[in-house]
Parts: sequence; structure tokens; C-alpha cells
Amino acid sequence: MKPRAAKPKTQKCRETFTIVAPEAVEVCLGGDFNAWRAAAHPMKPTGNGAWQKTMLLPSGEYAYKFRLDGTWLTDPTTPCIRPNCYGTYNSVLTVASV
Repeated sequence: MKPRAAKPKTQKCRETFTIVAPEAVEVCLGGDFNAWRAAAHPMKPTGNGAWQKTMLLPSGEYAYKFRLDGTWLTDPTTPCIRPNCYGTYNSVLTVASV
């Protein structure tokens, strides 16, 4: 039996998502990287009303949004947005290969 060749490891980059929402009780992150299951990636408060989530992502382009207390919002700090099939917009993050 012939041994299998090892799969090359995909390089991943550390990406930190941040939103300032002092009035929020719960903030989550949803996007292409988690099949839009925001509850899978809750964000943590970091003080001064900011919330953060750091993820390891392979290179590529990702649509994402924040979910604040059940309401989906684009990232107010990124100029890169794209229309989606629901008539709203998604924020877009491009992760460069290392």
C-alpha cells in the first residue's frame, strides 16, 4: 500500500474584529467563515464600550456582520461593503496570504 502524501497546511492569519457598542448587551460575529451562525462566535467586552473577537482565518475574502442584541450591522470602521441577496449590505474582509 502506497503511503498518502501529507496535505499542505493552510497558513492562517490572526484577524481581530472590533466594534464600539456601549449600549449592547450581547454582540456576536457572523459571516462566511462560520456559515453566518453568529452565536458560534460571541464577542467579549474589552472596556470603554468596545467588543472584540480574534479569529484565525486562511487567506481569502470574507463577508461578515456584527449582531448586536439580535440586530445585524455592518462594520462601521471598514469602507469595504458589498450588497447581499437580502437587499442590505455585508462588510468585506480580505485576508492576504502569508
